Amino acid sequence: MAQPRVVSIHYTLTNDQGEELDSSRVEGREPLSYLEGAQNIISGLESALNEKSSGDQLKVTVAPADGYGEVNEELIQPVPRTAFEGVETIEPGMQFQAQTPGGPQIVRVVEVADETVTIDANHPLAGQTLHFDVEVVETRDATDEEQEHGHVH
Repeated sequence: MAQPRVVSIHYTLTNDQGEELDSSRVEGREPLSYLEGAQNIISGLESALNEKSSGDQLKVTVAPADGYGEVNEELIQPVPRTAFEGVETIEPGMQFQAQTPGGPQIVRVVEVADETVTIDANHPLAGQTLHFDVEVVETRDATDEEQEHGHVH
């Protein structure tokens, strides 16, 4: 098997409407570096970048299945307002970390009623087709330590 690589990219992410959702191309931001094969980035983007070299530029469209998944309706549910004890103001769009059987999970408030707060535990980009404009800045062989730990150092 080939030596895993560390790939550093600059990217701009937009949605189907062309709205910019994220970019590494802002003042003071370093390129995004990831370890190939370690699930550090979404699979649809990583597979498009396999075999790419420094200086390569490409546009990649990632379907929800290869991005953050489809929206799972079971992850949208009302919880008692008492679950937010100590929080004075709860508004749609706010995010909280909830403790779940699978560990900590970020949930987003979608609706607030008198007795309940409807939360959504889907990734905010679930169900969206993602459009990446990518430039490969650098590639290098991963160190033994990076391979062992599963991420870039």
